[in-house]
Amino acid sequence: MKNINRREFLKKTGEGAALAGAVAVAGACAPKKTAETVAAAVTSDGKDVLETGKMELRTNPGNGDKVSLLGYGCMRFTMKKDSDGKSIVDQENVNTLIDYALAHGVNYFDTAPVYLQGQSEKAVGIALSRHPRDSYYIATKMSNFQSNDRKVAMQLYNDAFKNLQTDYIDYYLLHSLGRGGAEGFKARFEDNGVLEFLLKEREKGKIRQLGLSFHGDQPSFDDMMVLHDKYHWDFVQIQMNYYDWKHADGRRNVNAEYLYNELDKRGIPIVIMEPLQGGRLAKPAESVVNRLKERDPQASIASWAFRFVGSYPRVLSVLSGMVYMEHLQDNLRTYMDFKPLTEEELTFLDTDISDIMANYPTVECNDCKYCMPCPYGIDIPGIFMHYNNSVNQGTQPRNKEQEDYRKLRKAYLVSYDRAIPTLRQADHCVGCKQCIPKCPQSIPIPRELRRIDAYVEKLKQDTL
Repeated sequence: MKNINRREFLKKTGEGAALAGAVAVAGACAPKKTAETVAAAVTSDGKDVLETGKMELRTNPGNGDKVSLLGYGCMRFTMKKDSDGKSIVDQENVNTLIDYALAHGVNYFDTAPVYLQGQSEKAVGIALSRHPRDSYYIATKMSNFQSNDRKVAMQLYNDAFKNLQTDYIDYYLLHSLGRGGAEGFKARFEDNGVLEFLLKEREKGKIRQLGLSFHGDQPSFDDMMVLHDKYHWDFVQIQMNYYDWKHADGRRNVNAEYLYNELDKRGIPIVIMEPLQGGRLAKPAESVVNRLKERDPQASIASWAFRFVGSYPRVLSVLSGMVYMEHLQDNLRTYMDFKPLTEEELTFLDTDISDIMANYPTVECNDCKYCMPCPYGIDIPGIFMHYNNSVNQGTQPRNKEQEDYRKLRKAYLVSYDRAIPTLRQADHCVGCKQCIPKCPQSIPIPRELRRIDAYVEKLKQDTL
């Protein structure tokens, strides 16, 4: 395909057809367009920003790349069954969404060999290879969690080039550092010579930028910053959102304010993951929604979170795992003709809204599914998402004195059985702990499952 501009591309493919196609393949699971999204689409002069706006680009000071502030996280594309009943990526849907994103200025695409049951790199490679190579940046990762064997790492690295149909990778990350601390880093990358190899690949230009994604505690992060003097991280990917700015628990996640400031003072470009904290900030409690709507009735709830992280100048790109066209369009509207938050708005989110959310005891699961499959068949992320949705939507039955307690109790139990098959519910956890080292959020999964199971049992026995 020859290099064409966005307006020509939309004329050729048909924006309406692209939207219809994405909704069709997504099926009944696709969320309906809401009034708030429609309202946010139109600017004060009556024009749709998707037609007239320009994507916010950030300059990478290390090499001059003009990177789109909105990055595409390729971890959650829709799946379907093939003729043999195997789950495969819906490639047509991937192509449609990536084409639309490129046509609207998105040029940063983040994948990994472990995403989408090992199918993400290949699916992204198929979609992107239909476009000029200089029109996008590819980010992928060294996901050698399960083995420190150099052969395993080399296989992951070499497969990435084949899957992505490229002879160079723009942004390559050491995946999920922090787990295991300095000793874990040494075993995964230093003792086996993997990092030495990757540094040489950077010198050759096979890797244009070498960085890391971080999940861990503050001492582990500080260790990575010490290593910056030795290895020079070209960029670092961190979890950052307005709740975790100052309200991270400190054990599993570090306050993003600390992470950002440490990277900023070293001049290291930052890529953001979890701007919605696993979807929690897109569907917060009703009291939070009401406060946000009072401030700006037309803005989508998610747009507040994306504007928050985009308002910090060291941020190079903000990743979003956009499964549906509506999600993609909403985020495009946020970052096209981008308007950073004012200091007053930043304080509003950082204090007022975050303080309200701190009172809601959700599980900090981002639905990455790294813990799956459970050897005992438990739907770990499904259980957590069901519980979190109840808390965030204000429908969680808390005690018998609560208004509409009987109605809420029945609704929770019925929806739990419908969402999670009986044999996959929390009461079947045996505490084997095989899931714990796989969780990038370091959630004590068996403990949280026991807590939710005890809660469900109290509801069943009506002893809450």
